[in-house]
Amino acid sequence: MTNSNERETPRWAHIAGWYGAGAILSAYYASSHGHMEQAAVYHLLNLSGAIGVGIVCWFQRTWQALALEVAWASIALSSILQLS
Repeated sequence: MTNSNERETPRWAHIAGWYGAGAILSAYYASSHGHMEQAAVYHLLNLSGAIGVGIVCWFQRTWQALALEVAWASIALSSILQLS
């Protein structure tokens, strides 16, 4: 049942969330199995994945998960900046 005061999560936000989950899992899998040789790609997958999951967390108001995604994106961004 949906409360009339609740906002509906847009379709694009769901797509962003699924992309994000796939990006983070892909980076983790590739890194764990020795397939990730470029650190920049790993960090970019984590950054974009955290942003994607964070978007859907924002719309669905899951604040704990959003906090995790903000921290995840911050770590990825700081790692990217250290590569430069």
